[in-house]
Amino acid sequence: MKLRTLGRTGQRVSEIGFGAWAIGGTWGEVSMEDAKAALNAALDAGITFIDTADVYGDGRSEKIIAEVLNQRGGERPFVATKLGRRLSPHVAEGYNAENLNAFIDRSRENLQTDTLDLVQLHCPPTEVYYNPDVFAVMDEMVAAGKIRHYGVSVEKVEEGLKALEFPNVSSIQLIYNIFRQRPAELLLREAKRRDVAIIARVPLASGLLTGKMRADSVFAADDHRTFNRNGEAFDKGETFSGVPYEVALEAVEEMRRFVTGDTT
Repeated sequence: MKLRTLGRTGQRVSEIGFGAWAIGGTWGEVSMEDAKAALNAALDAGITFIDTADVYGDGRSEKIIAEVLNQRGGERPFVATKLGRRLSPHVAEGYNAENLNAFIDRSRENLQTDTLDLVQLHCPPTEVYYNPDVFAVMDEMVAAGKIRHYGVSVEKVEEGLKALEFPNVSSIQLIYNIFRQRPAELLLREAKRRDVAIIARVPLASGLLTGKMRADSVFAADDHRTFNRNGEAFDKGETFSGVPYEVALEAVEEMRRFVTGDTT
């Protein structure tokens, strides 16, 4: 497994990470046995970077990660989590010191650790990026030893660029795949210049880029590829990268002629 430095955190992590959304829920039913097996397989393959969130299964994902890591023992991988999406309603005003402290303490308990490796604001409303007080609270959490680093998970390139203005932002997570290339125009360059790590999410466009989906593919009722296909439940861009399913399938078929061998 190839390693690289995670920006200004200085941590060496695997280039490929384990996305722990599915083991928390909203991807159809995933049994505890399957969830643990998937995580163990990733760790056995040399993955040392795990990305989760407090909202994945309302903490289920974080708790599974803690259980597996405790069972395995040895050197722990780098675990990034996210906070904010448990707010209801999900509004900028909710990103206050009281809530952020509570969310961080809850994740520390779920992950069974005193200090979280990386905490990311979980796709907050755009107004949050214009509120220095939010980032000041995160600085306080670092000083208190509750977190080592913090970053943001963004929906828009503009949000990522704004986040770069805060000197202690260590990472930016964004949707990046063959369908979503706009970040390459400016954001990736600016992040590299400032030594801010980039974490790519939805790299396979919710499975579309595996080449295994067809027009008649059926997803479970509790799979976000059913209930959020057009952004009905949360951010539109998260499911199938915001590309209409039928349009994306046509694009995938077009791409097949450019790949060879075992590539799907």
